[in-house]
This record gives sequence, structure tokens and C-alpha cells, in this order.
Amino acid sequence: MSISLSQSLVQFVEQYKLEHDYKSRSQVIETALQLLQTQELEKAYAEAAKEVDLGWDITIADGLSDETW
Repeated sequence: MSISLSQSLVQFVEQYKLEHDYKSRSQVIETALQLLQTQELEKAYAEAAKEVDLGWDITIADGLSDETW
């Protein structure tokens, strides 16, 4: 795979690599993409948490405590 970056991003990646003891620019970019992926997953989980499942709410309010199980 090959990517094109602006000169300012190339300089940032290089500086970050040096400051954080990364072995390569690719390693810096991989880390950045993993962070971006994590951010997207967090957004998806937050959206899913907003969904209301009335059936589940009724089930968990059935009066049984954890000790019952």
C-alpha cells in the first residue's frame, strides 16, 4: 500500500516517530489508524447504548436480584 501525505503531515509523522521511539513512519501511521478505529467503535457503542429496549428494561426490573441466580 502506498499513501500520499502533505509535507506538513510527513514532518509531523517523522517528528512523532523520533520523539516516541517508533521504528518507522509506518508504525506511527498504524498507531494513528488504530486510534481512529477505536474512536469509531466508541461512537458506535455510544449510539447503540442510546437505543432503548423496552423488553430488556422490563426483564431487568422483574424483582430478581443477582443472588437469586
